[in-house]
Amino acid sequence: MEKTRVAIIDLGTNTFNLLITEVEGSTYRVLTESKYQARLGEGGIHKATITPEAMKRGVEGLTAHLITISEYQVESIFCFATSAIRSATNGAEFVRRVKQELGLTIRVIPGDEEAQTIFDGIKQVVPLGKEYTLIMDIGGGSVEFIIANRNGIAWKDSYNIGTARILEQFTPSDPITSEEIVHIEKYLYSKLETLFEAVAKYPIYKLVGSSGSFDTLAAIIAKEEYPLLDLSKGTTFEFKESGYKVLHDRLMASDAATRRTMPGMDPSRIENIIPATIIIQCVFEHVRPKEIWQCSFALKEGAIQQIISSEL
Repeated sequence: MEKTRVAIIDLGTNTFNLLITEVEGSTYRVLTESKYQARLGEGGIHKATITPEAMKRGVEGLTAHLITISEYQVESIFCFATSAIRSATNGAEFVRRVKQELGLTIRVIPGDEEAQTIFDGIKQVVPLGKEYTLIMDIGGGSVEFIIANRNGIAWKDSYNIGTARILEQFTPSDPITSEEIVHIEKYLYSKLETLFEAVAKYPIYKLVGSSGSFDTLAAIIAKEEYPLLDLSKGTTFEFKESGYKVLHDRLMASDAATRRTMPGMDPSRIENIIPATIIIQCVFEHVRPKEIWQCSFALKEGAIQQIISSEL
């Protein structure tokens, strides 16, 4: 059976994620993964624009990924753009510039399709039973929610409440104050009414979080509770409710300098982890799942699965 090498670039609001795979038949093998902190939403996401500095960082990020791709004899490259580019008034300009300068075609996907692709990634490694699972993916621009069980997706939606948007809109103190937390929580509750209506209809047993924020929280908890565990060797990690609550409270009380020294903290998440944790806490308090899991699979793994299944 012929093997082909395929690269996926997920152009997130904060991070450009690269996945290089070797596809054989209906299966694939990961050859390498890397991230580039393009911070495409920085300075402009709240004004629905990509600033000239962010656009430059975006091109630099894609150039860095192309250098990595060139080392693996890749035959096809698929680029997917999400919230920052789809909601920016000059998003099409960035897409044109990338095509002109780098020869890459960027596909801007709507929030609904982003949620579906995330689900197609997560279901590869998270077993789904008859009970409903709530999947959430916290990005810089948007947060996707999917309610699913073994029969498939029951409900899904995308909300423009990502971490970069929250930081730009509320500019919290360092450390964040209790008043600011309440202010952000009220805002989130007002935006997530349709999610809570869906949860009332489909009672949730398990919460599964994908994306860098959940990866970082899992890394911090694992460093403290399981110092010998190598998270990179697995695809999922279960949070104990008590452990997560303690970490949430610690993060809320911490300043950036303290967070920088936390074992397991991703340096690129030092600011974003605050709004991310507030979003998770709001959802957790309303949904009250029996289990909370982190999953390292998300959009890029879902995209490769869709490509293999010829759904794209």
